[in-house]
Amino acid sequence: MKRPNLLYIFTDQQRADTLACYGNNQIQMPALNKLAQDSFVFDRAYVSQPVCSPSRATMLTGLWPHTSGVPSCNKPLPADVPTIAEMLPDDYACAYMGKWHLGDEIFSQHGFETWVGSENSYRAHYSDEEKLTQHSAYARHLLDQGFEPNQELLGEKIFTRHVEAQMAEPLTKASFLGDQAADYIREHRDQPFTLCVSYLEPHPPHTGPLNDLYDPALLPTSPSFMESPGLDTPLILRLMSAIYMESEEYGFDLRTEEGWRAVMARYWGNTTLVDRSVAKILNALDECGLTDDTIVVFTSDHGEQMGDHGILGKTVMYEESTRVPLLLRAPMLEAPPRHIDGNASHIDLVPTLLDLMECEAPDHLQGVSRVPVLRGEEDLSEEDIFIQWNGADGHPRASMGEAEINQSMGEPLRTVISADRWKLNVYTQGPGELYDLTSDPHEIHNLFNSSEHTNRRHDLHHRIRRWQETVHDDASLPELTN
Repeated sequence: MKRPNLLYIFTDQQRADTLACYGNNQIQMPALNKLAQDSFVFDRAYVSQPVCSPSRATMLTGLWPHTSGVPSCNKPLPADVPTIAEMLPDDYACAYMGKWHLGDEIFSQHGFETWVGSENSYRAHYSDEEKLTQHSAYARHLLDQGFEPNQELLGEKIFTRHVEAQMAEPLTKASFLGDQAADYIREHRDQPFTLCVSYLEPHPPHTGPLNDLYDPALLPTSPSFMESPGLDTPLILRLMSAIYMESEEYGFDLRTEEGWRAVMARYWGNTTLVDRSVAKILNALDECGLTDDTIVVFTSDHGEQMGDHGILGKTVMYEESTRVPLLLRAPMLEAPPRHIDGNASHIDLVPTLLDLMECEAPDHLQGVSRVPVLRGEEDLSEEDIFIQWNGADGHPRASMGEAEINQSMGEPLRTVISADRWKLNVYTQGPGELYDLTSDPHEIHNLFNSSEHTNRRHDLHHRIRRWQETVHDDASLPELTN
């Protein structure tokens, strides 16, 4: 019997609350909303690290960032660290399309024999000099349409992301990937395949053909919107917020609510752009009669603050940055689609997918299969979640112009979210953070220094230590003194 196909779709920088299944009924996402109705929806799914490269490494290898060899951004995935494509039997056709951010963007690697690259700007971090004359598949597509590159990078002409993002919708990166993925499905309908589609959107630049789709004045905001972290929070958070709240980003004045709302409207527009592309891919499955034979996963590599706590972007441990959508459609399971309560982690994605594909998981994986949870045989009610930060080496946020930020961003940080919804962030320097996510879901009240919660703080700190020992994480964290 033919093994199931895998369609693995992930976006870049999409927070969980952009989908109806997570409470957003205003945003136009018909394709993903329909997928959610047919999927297991993980109510609280978290990334391994809230920045691109380390998180993507986890999503593709089943390893923690410190283990995968990608502890920070713009690091290549080592050649001897296998991706899920390299763990599958030889009869699987494997394709990767879109943003990679784990090595050279142009050439196939790590078990993906079909490669459709979409990025040129990361190549300064990864590519050999002789390869810099080559363009991504998407750049070649624009060249074929008569467009001219507008910027020089390391002696070669490239299209900047801003120019790419401002293309008419049929020529956008998202639309291109949808077309390429749909064609791949049609061409490989008769053999088992794994197809990864990695969108840049809604990652900056915050512009696109759907800029005017949403009225900024009507967008909902959270209680932490434009609210800077208090004096009892780590300096890094206060400094980041202070910089953003006095800045102009993407042409908008973030000193004003109108500026923040304008950026948010464009962010929403780009999530809808992704949805329209995903529709092309899911329709191709339907056309080819493969819907019941294909596992579909939709998630993102991290979230986006979008003004919550006065911060734009990610790289912080707030829920907006660490919590992402996670939909998993598995028609071959007898269990009905439903919402799954409890804490879930990206670390479990690869072993879960291998289990669903009836493939043996390698012993080195650091997560576990959650198929028993999907079947209703187990639940996530006792699961603690761990998240790491390993420094900003290679990430532009490390050079925001403040020495304190530069130093703090280079220091490790570890987070635990307990099964009963308490979050502890342990910093190398300065005060930590402790939040009761049940009563304070927007993380406004830091209870780290509360004497009432001393025992809880120590208990959570001990859980981080035990986890570090289990996964051989040698990040040096301070002891709690009280």
